[in-house]
Amino acid sequence: MFKLLETFRVVYETRNFSKAGEILFISQPSVSSQIKQLEAELKTTLFLRNGRKEIVATPQADLLYQGTLDLLENWNGLLTELSSERDQTTVCRIAASHTFAVYVLPQLMKELVPKFPEVSFSLRMLNSMEVLDAISKHEADLGFIEKPLSTGNVQRFTLMEDQLVLAGKQDSTPWLVREPSSGVYYYTKRYLEENNLTPPLMEVHNNEVIRELLKQGVGRSILSKRAAEGIEYKELPEGYRRNFYLLQREGLDGEVLSRCITFILQWSRFS
Repeated sequence: MFKLLETFRVVYETRNFSKAGEILFISQPSVSSQIKQLEAELKTTLFLRNGRKEIVATPQADLLYQGTLDLLENWNGLLTELSSERDQTTVCRIAASHTFAVYVLPQLMKELVPKFPEVSFSLRMLNSMEVLDAISKHEADLGFIEKPLSTGNVQRFTLMEDQLVLAGKQDSTPWLVREPSSGVYYYTKRYLEENNLTPPLMEVHNNEVIRELLKQGVGRSILSKRAAEGIEYKELPEGYRRNFYLLQREGLDGEVLSRCITFILQWSRFS
């Protein structure tokens, strides 16, 4: 059953049998056969075909998806507990958006690792929307973002402030902008609209690449002040001061991880 549910999870997220097969390293007919087997066992229809490739999830699939995430998470958690029973290791998967990951997370981990030696941490760097997605899909336990996203059932805590600046040489082009799902994109778009600017844009999916381009005299960009060290910049008004946020996966439990969250919230007040 777990094999069928894992296949269902990937199909639900990709809405495509062929893509699901590529991710799972099985053939498209095998994916289709497993979904039919699951539908037969549950006596319900999970997907409707809409054209050759596109499929539509039924309300029953929506319900099953949420339950599947919890079930697979509990199962994987049980396997982790069994494998780490001897050393009592607690796993904490952290996903952080770019600015936080590069300029804040290392400072936090310097304090967090020695404070919680019984925790095995893993770190991923994503943009803000991808962090929320990873938390929602139970692929991460804690997340750090720079964008006040609507988080639904995911718990969100406000952390320290982050000042944005306009970095780069005056009148230099093009404007270097992050992808629309990143935390800083909204502020860049707002700044250009407020100042009636329509400059040529270059989309760059990584803050560190933007930093290096600016250091070489290429373009201008809105960045965190934390990232602008060594680059010519102008501080922006108060409306361009944002917060970092901590996200907590729904259903996250355990005394050790609860203490980690409390420590992070206290640490952020003085950082």
